[in-house]
Amino acid sequence: MRNPDVKRRRLVAALAAALVAPATARSRARPPYASRAEVQQFIDEIVALHGFDRARVEHWLNAARYSGTVERLMQPPIPFGQRNWLEYRSRYLEDRRVQAGADFWRGNASALNHAAERFGVPPEVVVAIIGVETYWGRITGNFRTIDVLATLSFDYLRRADYYRKELVELLLLAREQGTDPLRFKGSFAGAIGLPQFMPGSIRRFAVDFDGDGRIDLAGSPTDAIGSVANFLVEHGWQRCLPVLFAAEADEAIVDALGRGIAASATWADALIAGVAPDLPLDFDTPVLVIDLPYLDAGGEPRRLYRVGTVNFAAILQYNRSYFYATAVVELAEALRRDVGRS
Repeated sequence: MRNPDVKRRRLVAALAAALVAPATARSRARPPYASRAEVQQFIDEIVALHGFDRARVEHWLNAARYSGTVERLMQPPIPFGQRNWLEYRSRYLEDRRVQAGADFWRGNASALNHAAERFGVPPEVVVAIIGVETYWGRITGNFRTIDVLATLSFDYLRRADYYRKELVELLLLAREQGTDPLRFKGSFAGAIGLPQFMPGSIRRFAVDFDGDGRIDLAGSPTDAIGSVANFLVEHGWQRCLPVLFAAEADEAIVDALGRGIAASATWADALIAGVAPDLPLDFDTPVLVIDLPYLDAGGEPRRLYRVGTVNFAAILQYNRSYFYATAVVELAEALRRDVGRS
């Protein structure tokens, strides 16, 4: 009888080839972007609005390459089972990750302290965000950004308008920095550098924090630190305000107080709705109440509840996921403990 493991491996390999081959064929068959009517219209618009030299824009977009890998990675995930906060949390609270973050903190203590003084964002929060985003620069992505944004603008219709705006932002960023837009590299979603800023966020929120006359989020941890802190402040971060509290609540309370990313209720609203315990917040403090679904030891679905302030809402502006923002907060707490012990 043929070995079933061998048969399984051959089947997996055949399926993988079937997925890759059509994408490769499509990529080879596609005409250059600048030869397409919708891209020509895009060029017309940005030349008129931003004064770009048309020939240069056509050169850049002709150099851009469709990426089937990017299009595939950007597909919405297939729902599979119950979302599990504890499983998600475990990825970012591993001992080795906490140790790596503590090492990053110690190696960049001067910049982190400067950011805390200037922006009011504690070092552990900045370090945690960079850690969750790119493992402190170890995983920043190696996709050419113009390929990513061209693919998502003209071949991936989900949120195409957003990615076309980011493609314009990339060209504007390159012009402002005196850089070839073909040189930028980052994630399969178009994010760049240690903090994974999109081009538009780089233009709006990134800062030259090391004072060398240029912003370099890929090569300068100091610029990345200052830029993350500035992003949070620009999205409502308040100095010395707590971020997140454990709470007792239920789904009806979460529904009543909204399921968005803004702190649009007050602590008084939350108390009236039945949130407990009585936390050290003024009644008029803006808050949001969130839920974190998980599976207990028996595989039964359960939920944890948290009360977040505008500082938690600022982290949600970085990434709209409650799991993400809560992981940042808990990683920050673990980092503070680790560095405090040394």
